[in-house]
Amino acid sequence: MASTIDLDHEKEFARAWADPRNTRGERPPVDVNAVLAAHYRLSEPLVFTRTMLWDMEVRKAFRPDIYIPTVVREGTAGTWNERKLDDGSETFFRKSAQRLRTVPGEHGLVLEQVRINPTLEKVTFIGAAELPDRDGTMLHADARQPLFHVDHGVAGTETQPLNLWRIVHLTEAPDQAMMDRFARSASVYLYEFIEVYIRDVLKLELTRI
Repeated sequence: MASTIDLDHEKEFARAWADPRNTRGERPPVDVNAVLAAHYRLSEPLVFTRTMLWDMEVRKAFRPDIYIPTVVREGTAGTWNERKLDDGSETFFRKSAQRLRTVPGEHGLVLEQVRINPTLEKVTFIGAAELPDRDGTMLHADARQPLFHVDHGVAGTETQPLNLWRIVHLTEAPDQAMMDRFARSASVYLYEFIEVYIRDVLKLELTRI
């Protein structure tokens, strides 16, 4: 098993994304300020910046239980094996109890190798079947759903930032039921992690309309 310092996270994601057997999902880029203007009322005027969006992505990488509470069970997120790389990137292992896509209402252990790349403003999560914990105990991911990799990124300008999001499940053939669930989950609203950032970090009230 490659450690985070040996694994090329972005290349591994690209390899999985290109494999026609896998089940892919990609959202159109989200223009944060356009969505705010069209679908929210805020307690104060806000121009959400690219700097803010990247700050949110970094915070979310470490605390998914705070930023995606509908997916990750509170208090279950943990990170370890943190390393700083020569190119400015940061890598670490992450664990969390996440809502299973294949078993409604249940959570399972998800293990990921994570790379935060500030040059590309991209965070890459590579799912792992097993990882050694801090004390060397081998952890095993819940096997009731396929492993998956996630790619979160930031694009656009400072005053018109775009949020990018892709996921690929490692399957023997494209899973149509999973793709259908992914399509049904689309929303006109912002991802919950951006809403959490506006409320908890920027301290602004946010109401969907």
